[in-house]
Amino acid sequence: MRNRFNPGALCVSLAALCAATPALAQSNPSVASENAQGEQIVVTGTRSGEGVAVRDLPASITVISDADLQERQTRIVSDVLRDVPGVAVSRTGAIGGLTQIRIRGTEGNHVLVLIDGIEAADPYNGEYDFGTLIADPAARIEVLRGQQSSLYGSDAIGGVIQYITLTGREAPGVSVRAEGGSFGTYTGSARIAGYSDTFDYAVSGSLYQTDGTRTARYGTRDVGSTNAGASAKLNWAPSEAFKLTGVARYSYTDADTNDSEDDPTSPLFGYTVDSPGVHYRNEAIYALVRGELSLADGRWITAMTGQIADTERKGYNEDGFDYGDKGTRYKGSLESSYRFGSDHIVHRLTGAVDFEREEFRNTTPSAFVFQGKRSTENLGLVGQYELTVDDALQLGASVRYDDNNRFDDVTTWRAQAGYRLPFGLRLRGAFGTGVKNPGYYELYGYSDGEYIGNPNLKPEKSEGWEAGVDQIIAGGLATIGATYFDSRLKDEIYTTYPAPDFIATPSNRATKSRQKGVEVFLSAQPIEQIKFDLAYTYLNSKENDVTEVRRPRHVGSVNATVFSNDKRFAGTLTMRYNGRQTDVAYTDPSYVPVRVSLKEYVLVNFNADYKVTESISVFGRVENLTNEDYEEVFSFATPGRAVYGGLKAKF
Repeated sequence: MRNRFNPGALCVSLAALCAATPALAQSNPSVASENAQGEQIVVTGTRSGEGVAVRDLPASITVISDADLQERQTRIVSDVLRDVPGVAVSRTGAIGGLTQIRIRGTEGNHVLVLIDGIEAADPYNGEYDFGTLIADPAARIEVLRGQQSSLYGSDAIGGVIQYITLTGREAPGVSVRAEGGSFGTYTGSARIAGYSDTFDYAVSGSLYQTDGTRTARYGTRDVGSTNAGASAKLNWAPSEAFKLTGVARYSYTDADTNDSEDDPTSPLFGYTVDSPGVHYRNEAIYALVRGELSLADGRWITAMTGQIADTERKGYNEDGFDYGDKGTRYKGSLESSYRFGSDHIVHRLTGAVDFEREEFRNTTPSAFVFQGKRSTENLGLVGQYELTVDDALQLGASVRYDDNNRFDDVTTWRAQAGYRLPFGLRLRGAFGTGVKNPGYYELYGYSDGEYIGNPNLKPEKSEGWEAGVDQIIAGGLATIGATYFDSRLKDEIYTTYPAPDFIATPSNRATKSRQKGVEVFLSAQPIEQIKFDLAYTYLNSKENDVTEVRRPRHVGSVNATVFSNDKRFAGTLTMRYNGRQTDVAYTDPSYVPVRVSLKEYVLVNFNADYKVTESISVFGRVENLTNEDYEEVFSFATPGRAVYGGLKAKF
């Protein structure tokens, strides 16, 4: 693969981002990941600006800590999301290929993605491509499942994924990492972070470059990619009453891709085939600033927030520029939260106002494509109430009204409750509604002879409930839990192929689809030298009794880590199971899709890390240890066994 990325450009972009004045955000990215009692704290499940202990949030949420990411040697963020209950991952072949995340059987564009509080979805496509996100040197992930539109508006039907880089106070010091391995792959990262009494900072950059592997089932072309990212997070608190947070991020992806055979006379019609010269480039800039005022001894928090996300995607073929799009999202928020009560009963009232403007442009060089700019504006009003009684009862309710200049106004809401018994058993349940507005491409997209958008689409709407139980075992040495969920989706957007031209066109279904299932997890560290996490999901997602595609009925994972007594050695075994699933194939010359079945598979990884000194470590890992032959998307071949190794240092 040719080297299309200039590392110097990454450094220049990072410096520019650090010096720029960023916009503002709606989810507080500066809250610490743990409280004084060592409990995990999350920010995604509330709009208050305060963190909530996971054990006190009556919702289905999973936290992947920085330690988890390090122990599993995570380089591609979507890989570790396979370990979260309710989550299914689909990647079109190699690293850098389009990667979709589905939560509880919803579509990929039904998942709201936040990066350090910034809404990250491509405004043009209305969905975030996880193929463009590589792991930072120090980060954590929060995955909140279930309808969350009452907090965040459109997109949060299946849930919310928030990727959060650690602050300079949480992870100070200088760290560097370099590794290489199979398929001509080399990766690296660097981070510098620190803090003083009133200020903390963290600046980092990561690179993942690979010559890749073949992705055409019957092809030989290696499909490679270059992925790079840089981020900066700054916090300034000149007094206990005021804090200013700034975040900036740059993302770059240049990935080879393969097309489908479009010659009806070919025996491989509809299959992925070698496509020399075909690749895409994706660049994105995100920025955030949050000004927070804390009064009444920290009980009244008011924050002015806003953000910007600017993305550009260009596709190329052998002849040059083939297609492209640009999208920009501006978003500002005002949040105010007041906490009151006693040591035993705590109330929290929160109000928020969100204003968002999205601008879109199709840059495809075609006389048939409208290349002018269109936009959508939305005003959202949020109210939230949270109650905690001792260490037993948790109640919550939220409601949101969205005034949109393109779609009908909508009101969404959610209610949730949890109760913990004295012996550590907690019962919880929730009911909520969600909405997803059509994306620009669905409304106005055009590809000559292949796709025509539909400007008359209506937003998709969802409602659902869940009931769960969690049990803390042996004073916290282990936690086990299970959740049943049941949701219904109305006005689902799907692709039709109307005669006589059979050109793909989106439309709203007249029927409802249903997603129901069970999520189970177990997390334990019975002794200091052993730690393991298990997750399993059973899913039944159907439309008119027909199983929906790329939604395996069974998904599970096991992560087991062992440490030496002196903690200098750590080894992690990861096994990820993906059950049989249905996909669609366009192998019929009439262009009517054919349903196909993709076989189940198990991916086994093994990682090891050894500290040579207190500052320097050597590490290695084997991915797809058993050399499993599998497909996540029809006719897209996937990588075989791979071995990587390298050095890292932290000072």
